[in-house]
Amino acid sequence: MWPKPKIFKGWTVPGPEPFQDDADWERDRLRLESEIGEGVTCDSISGRYRIFQLAQGHRFSTDDLLVAWYGAQHAGYARRVLDLGSGIGSVAQIAAWRMPGAEFVTIEAQKMSVALARASISANGLAGRFEIFEGDFRSVIGGSEKARGAPDREDPRLDLALCSPPYFPLDAGIKAEHAQKIACRFEVRGDVRDYLATALRAGAESIACVFPIDPPHQRARIESAAKDLGLTILRLRPVQLRRDADALLGLFILVPAEALPQSLRAQTWIEPTLVIREINGQVSDEYRAIKLSMGFPP
Repeated sequence: MWPKPKIFKGWTVPGPEPFQDDADWERDRLRLESEIGEGVTCDSISGRYRIFQLAQGHRFSTDDLLVAWYGAQHAGYARRVLDLGSGIGSVAQIAAWRMPGAEFVTIEAQKMSVALARASISANGLAGRFEIFEGDFRSVIGGSEKARGAPDREDPRLDLALCSPPYFPLDAGIKAEHAQKIACRFEVRGDVRDYLATALRAGAESIACVFPIDPPHQRARIESAAKDLGLTILRLRPVQLRRDADALLGLFILVPAEALPQSLRAQTWIEPTLVIREINGQVSDEYRAIKLSMGFPP
């Protein structure tokens, strides 16, 4: 007999059965709190996966879900996926739920984030599909730490890179108090050009990236970087966080120009704008469908 499906807020939760029970998750959460010295929460993500996050630090967001969805939609066949600046592992774990046949390589510099990601990945039963590297990805791939075994162009299996770069230079705006938040929002270890260049150096066949497109100089940054690196922005999906607001973000699929027919190398398919919330604050119908496709409740 099939196990009874789990119902949450009227929605049938898809995906595999939990790898460990509630008591094990709580044991791991308390251990992490003791080791890190800060409050840690255990929260649901895709399907029955869960994730450990700092209560007052960086927490997974709509951006993470969107870049995982966009990358999985473009390269659902992917066998091996690279996640640069992977943080607490949210993007990679969401993508791993959607692409159960893929293996993942993640690289993150912040020790506390790596500890949280390792714990979540292990507790979700994903350890056999993940290689987790701690360090600055600019050094780990093609740099001084190359010998640690990170992916390189000689590994032909790297089908997709996922990138959620920080949006702001170090001298821009007011920085959050928590060090984990600062590194996720500000360019402490490289900008969007560094992310794209590293993904290309690692041999990624395509790159999924989320980055601001408004104000215009932000969009110009990723477009300039792509041109200089020989990448074609194959697809661009503007994102409105609210229907009555400007489209501040863009979802990008970038491909090495040399891998495309000549007729496509200078063209970008600009897709219809994705609206996250309606004017009344309700989640849009399309975003509800996207969430469902990635194992989130609508």
